[in-house]
Amino acid sequence: MFSGLVTGDATIATIKKDTQTITMTIKTSASNLKGLKVGDSIAVNGCCLTVESFTETKFVVTMMPQTFKKTIFKSSKIGDQVNIERALQVTSRLEGHIVTGHIDDVVSLIKKQQNENAIELFFKLPSRLIAQVVPQGSIAINGTSLTVMDINKNIFSVGLIPHTQENTNLAQLAVGDQVNVETDILGKYVAKNLILFQGAK
Repeated sequence: MFSGLVTGDATIATIKKDTQTITMTIKTSASNLKGLKVGDSIAVNGCCLTVESFTETKFVVTMMPQTFKKTIFKSSKIGDQVNIERALQVTSRLEGHIVTGHIDDVVSLIKKQQNENAIELFFKLPSRLIAQVVPQGSIAINGTSLTVMDINKNIFSVGLIPHTQENTNLAQLAVGDQVNVETDILGKYVAKNLILFQGAK
């Protein structure tokens, strides 16, 4: 379980792509890996992965076919900046929102604009996720907890404050770039129960 409060201080050091699996080595600062153990969960661009081995400044993860298909990692390359987040501790403040690390889909940036000191990003959602996203609700983009500014049909927007611009990989996005998206877990349960309720009528 994660909160969506990520650090962008990480890059892909090595990447090996097989037919439907990927093994990556991620390089970051020693402070981000303090106390890390083999078997720990760590989110990379919002995707919950298991640490297989590590050094003081690097860790290795492997993705299975399902993750390969549903994330942006199939097009990732060495040197790409990634957002990482260690799993939540029970004693920590939950300052973002509940993020499971299970990616729902890949979405594309269709518009980017500067609004004074903020950057507004617009993404196109697949139709199956529209009911799970609401204005002022939460959404995770590349693992970053963000507030939905607006949604119009299948287009939603989020804003990046200066802190988020400086500490994640989102400010670097260009129109056409793809990101991992995870909708709010609460929205998933509400949408599911509405479907079940309507089906019971």
